[in-house]
Amino acid sequence: MTDSSILTRFRDAYGRTATGVWSAPGRVNLIGEHTDYNLGFVFPFAINRRTVLALAPREDRTLRVASSFSPDPVSISLNDLSPDRLHGWSAYPLGVAWALGQVSQLRGVRTGVDVYIDSNVPVGAGLSSSAAIESAMAVALNDVWRLDLDRRTLAKAGQLAENRAVGAPTGIMDQSASLLGRTDSGVFLDCRSLAAEVIPLGFEDAGLEVLVMDTHVSHAHATGGYAARRASCEAGARALKADSLRDVQLSDLPEAEEVLDEETFRRVRHVVTENQRVLDTVRTLREKGPHAIGPLLDASHVSMRDDFEISSPELDLAVSTAQVSGAIGARMTGGGFGGAAIALVDRSDTQSVRDAVGASFAEAGYRAPDTFTVRAAQGAGREQ
Repeated sequence: MTDSSILTRFRDAYGRTATGVWSAPGRVNLIGEHTDYNLGFVFPFAINRRTVLALAPREDRTLRVASSFSPDPVSISLNDLSPDRLHGWSAYPLGVAWALGQVSQLRGVRTGVDVYIDSNVPVGAGLSSSAAIESAMAVALNDVWRLDLDRRTLAKAGQLAENRAVGAPTGIMDQSASLLGRTDSGVFLDCRSLAAEVIPLGFEDAGLEVLVMDTHVSHAHATGGYAARRASCEAGARALKADSLRDVQLSDLPEAEEVLDEETFRRVRHVVTENQRVLDTVRTLREKGPHAIGPLLDASHVSMRDDFEISSPELDLAVSTAQVSGAIGARMTGGGFGGAAIALVDRSDTQSVRDAVGASFAEAGYRAPDTFTVRAAQGAGREQ
């Protein structure tokens, strides 16, 4: 959506003019899945699919949010703002307004705001449409309320909103990628210290593209398998007398296999080996360049499929088809149980890989996937 378009929709919704436009990207996690809430390492990048937000302050303490996918405004007073009062899609932006007061000492008088949101980040594809909403709201309120919070604090607010207001037990990776992203770069994040380093990917110069293969198998983080995997990881850490699985090393896995039941051990093994794959990917990019990271992407998918068991037949088919059709490497991305896979491909092979994936889904009788390329893009900020 263009700035002029969202300004028109804001005016249609509220009968007045917005004072500013902000946006935030979705993200692709290149590697490092389910390591974030285990205080490990992740390596996502912001993508050129964005959520755009128009806003105008109010003179009272009312917050109103509307969107292209739910045009009737949801309204609440700042005096009543709390997680238990928030429901549905509006819990994402309104949860951020609440969370900003929890992660910092808010100074001055906060006035209400009117907000209108639109997005071209696919919902349910594992590209973090939720963090894009949260991050756009965070940077907008940070500016309008003159909070002067740094990007890491805004990421904490977004995560807290998702955990408490939405009820999804996610880590801080998605918000960090959306807020810290840079063009043709990934965000190498230590989820324990929150130290972040922007690492050049070099995809553009190497003639590589990231192909997203959205299976249209929707997933939901607030329920089901995601929470169960997190609980299993926490149980494994307790059994191994570790504060988190970040403290478990590859060399500890033989002992862990003796201590843990078979399923918990496989969950732990995924996280421990995935942490190492993140470190290896960053090192490989620096030493050998992007063409050399394919085997690490492939190994990550095997681990998610077999040890963490968060893949699906559609994701497995997308990955295997891309691999045999010329992709440098491929893996599912996001929380799993549906969503999207990614393939790193030479630009000259992109169309043939897309065609092959589409044909394989048709042959299997699956719904046609949505395939599109993404670029590593700039993080959240003010547009006008």
